[in-house]
Amino acid sequence: MPMNVEAEIRDLKRRVSEIEGSFGFLIQQVRGVHKDLLSFQAKVEQRFEKVDGRFEKIEGRLDRADGRLDRIEKGVRGLRENMPGIVGDALRAALRERPAKPRKKI
Repeated sequence: MPMNVEAEIRDLKRRVSEIEGSFGFLIQQVRGVHKDLLSFQAKVEQRFEKVDGRFEKIEGRLDRADGRLDRIEKGVRGLRENMPGIVGDALRAALRERPAKPRKKI
């Protein structure tokens, strides 16, 4: 069977053209996806920055609350240590102010 070179060349050109068309379509799709991914990345970074800022504010508030709790704890410890003396002093002062009751003779 004789080979028709011109027909083979036309067939190869057609097939290459189809592949180039498919490749061009895929390139456009990849570019679109890449563009969407870059947009998504920018939005996600903005959201993370916003959340990070909120966490920093919360962390600052927690640090301040922790400092306040430390001061309260120190005050309670001091009160616990000083309470017996405070109560004793108050009772002694109250007893000094009361007039003594006369004792009954038995």
